[in-house]
Amino acid sequence: MREACGVIGVHGATDDAAVQTYFALFAVQHRGQESAGIAVGDGQRLHAERRMGLVSRVFSDHRLARLKGHLAIGHCRYSTAGSSNASNIQPILRNTDIGPMALGHNGNIVNALDLRNNASLDAFPDSSTTDSAVIADLIATAPGATMVDRVRQIAPRLQGSFCLIIATPTQLIAVRDGMGNRPLSIGRANGTRVIASETCALDTIGATFERDIEPGEIVAIDDDGMQSIKLEMPQRHAMCAFEYIYFSRPDSMLDGSSVHSARRSMGRLLARQHPIDADIVIGVPDSATAAATGYAEESGLPYGDGFVRNRYIGRTFIEPTPRLRKLGVRLKYSALPDITAGKRVVMVDDTIVRGTTQASLVRLLREEGGATEVHVRITAPPIRWPCFLGIDIPDPDDLVAHKLDVEQICKDIGADSLGYQSTENLVQAIGRSTDRLCLGCFTHTYPLDVQLTFDKFLLERPENIATAMVFPSEATIDRVESGTPSTG
Repeated sequence: MREACGVIGVHGATDDAAVQTYFALFAVQHRGQESAGIAVGDGQRLHAERRMGLVSRVFSDHRLARLKGHLAIGHCRYSTAGSSNASNIQPILRNTDIGPMALGHNGNIVNALDLRNNASLDAFPDSSTTDSAVIADLIATAPGATMVDRVRQIAPRLQGSFCLIIATPTQLIAVRDGMGNRPLSIGRANGTRVIASETCALDTIGATFERDIEPGEIVAIDDDGMQSIKLEMPQRHAMCAFEYIYFSRPDSMLDGSSVHSARRSMGRLLARQHPIDADIVIGVPDSATAAATGYAEESGLPYGDGFVRNRYIGRTFIEPTPRLRKLGVRLKYSALPDITAGKRVVMVDDTIVRGTTQASLVRLLREEGGATEVHVRITAPPIRWPCFLGIDIPDPDDLVAHKLDVEQICKDIGADSLGYQSTENLVQAIGRSTDRLCLGCFTHTYPLDVQLTFDKFLLERPENIATAMVFPSEATIDRVESGTPSTG
């Protein structure tokens, strides 16, 4: 399972917006680790740097020095629609009849193919093979004298999850879908406005949180100030529950709620629902640590650090085969026998997707950690259904809970016992009502109509390429991009 993307926007009075965006991107790097980019506006033109790789590899001092401007947008990508390659790096750059624009997108649009096929555009050499590019092309060709006018035309037509960050040479625009499915917040620091996927990014650059962008809201920022426009969008509010369980950093606030506090509450409720006679509680770092401390507090058991995580190893869900995933777990974690040897261990984790990771961790605790018993406790309910709104949860046949019951999964991962959080307890821990959350991957009830299956590469299929939206050359937009980061 992988995250959605991270977006940043900065508008200020000085020409260092790119540097602030760069540091803010570090704070949301966990949301996307495949590619990164920054586009800046200097009042007349847009300039951009976009490459494959982590933020630290994409940008160097001299690359940032080329990005001078008072406004900037940044994006770090995980590909939930389209391949992970240089042609799909964001921000997406487009020339329009009213000037250039750059766009970054966090989320997933479920009607992207229909929107692309129904659009009427002249034939140009570039084609849009991601949902984000479809959005950019629709906005670029929409009627309207200003970019905000065009965004107002297009946003209500988008079905799915989207937080958009858009730059022109003079204006910064942010949009959040009507469900509020992904977080988006506004902060301020010394006259500079900052927009970020998570509030932790505001903290990183010394900005003070002001408010969340509301579901169905457009925010436009320029030298004249900030304008808010509310769209009429029919969807109910439906924040993704996984933002609380796993995706967001624990020091972030989501629509007024602390992620760290929600995870501790998940652990406490899990201890009440699934108590066990054990000696110690450990968490799988990092997203399950807060829940593990909550479980320990509620159960009266001591908490210990049973694993050491190698932070220089990439996340194991990027590995393509079960064998490599098992190897990835060994590279990523080491057991601490001083903590777990000879003990009955409660291992708290956030989710079970395929079960491969948990089976490796249980085996690691027994073979290297010396645990006599391993009892697995999961802070999320069983994931039985795919996600269509920006999380790369696979086909149902790849989800272990879609095929097996809890007893069979317990046996499959080699645990002595297994307990999942109930959906009711999860909702209680988050502190939002069920009708204000998206719980579709647990319940098969989604906040909007979705197709029966999701094809991540739908827009790239040969049968669909012929109908791809196409757009004029980007030659008049200054940028540097490459499939492989250089050392320059």
